[in-house]
Formats: sequence, C-alpha cells, structure tokens
Amino acid sequence: MRVIGLAGWSEAGKTTLLTKLIPALTRRGLRVATLKHAHHAFEIDRPGKDSFVHREVGAGEVIIASSRRWAQIHELGDAPEAGLGDLLRRLSPCDVVLVEGFKRESHPKLEVFRTANGRDPLHPHDPRIVAVASDAPFPEAGRPVVPLDDTEAIADLVLRLAEPIGAVLERLECHGAAD
Repeated sequence: MRVIGLAGWSEAGKTTLLTKLIPALTRRGLRVATLKHAHHAFEIDRPGKDSFVHREVGAGEVIIASSRRWAQIHELGDAPEAGLGDLLRRLSPCDVVLVEGFKRESHPKLEVFRTANGRDPLHPHDPRIVAVASDAPFPEAGRPVVPLDDTEAIADLVLRLAEPIGAVLERLECHGAAD
C-alpha cells in the first residue's frame, strides 16, 4: 500500500480532482482507497433507519452489512479524534490510499491550488507537499507542478510520489501532528 494526500484550502477542488483521479487510477488496474477528514459532526446514516436508531440509543459501534457492501460506524463519545495513522491501519489492503484533508499531518501530499480561491499556496511552508496541481504556474516551487485539469499527469505523479504505508506510519508516530 502506498499513501499520498490531497491538501488545499476549502473550495480548491480536492474532491473534484479525486472524482477524476480515482477512475484514472482504477483504469490502470489499481485498487484505490480514500480516507477523508471531516471537520464537523457528520452522519452517514439517516434518522429513522435502524442503524441510526442503534447509535442514537447508545450503541458505541454499529456495522451495517448487505450482499453488496458493509460499513462500520464507531462513536467516539468523549474519546479523542482518531489520528491519520489509526485510520490508515483500519484500511483493507489496496494499492493506493488517497487522503483528503489531514493537511497538517506528515504524510506526502499533493497540493490542489486554485487561483480564484484567493488564498496563498501551502507548498512554500510545508516540506511534505511533494507536488502541486494548479491552475497557475509556480516556476520556483521546487517540486513538480502540473495543470489542475491534467488528470493523467496527476495520476503519474501520485504513483511516483506516494510513499509505502510503513514509512508513512513511522513518520506519523514520530511527529504526532493533528489536523
């Protein structure tokens, strides 16, 4: 398993890029997993559904299973938020893990930069950003910069720059940063 993140400000196009990048990688015969950080309380279940009711009345963990998929919901309660390393360890084996968010963690990242966002780029201040996908040139970036709309070039970079999960987990344990 190899790991790389997509980092960027809100509305930079990370999710849009992921929806193009995942098919580009799976067309190459790769198994892809994603891990997304959410900044707020979120629900993957709907009120009224049995699994929602199970959590609502106190179940700390619920697994929903069918013949097509299964999902596990783990309630944290007052426990601290799970770190990137903890979540990476829970993934089933695959070829590439694409992490969206966790921009302060020490895994390798591809910055998604959009000029219209009006924000400064992240890469000048983050040595773990190993490449940039942008709608603007950065001739002094000191790392590869590819057009934001060139999905195949981005897929090539992802495959070249993603790191083995063991190295990523080791670095995360040493740094212990949080998003």
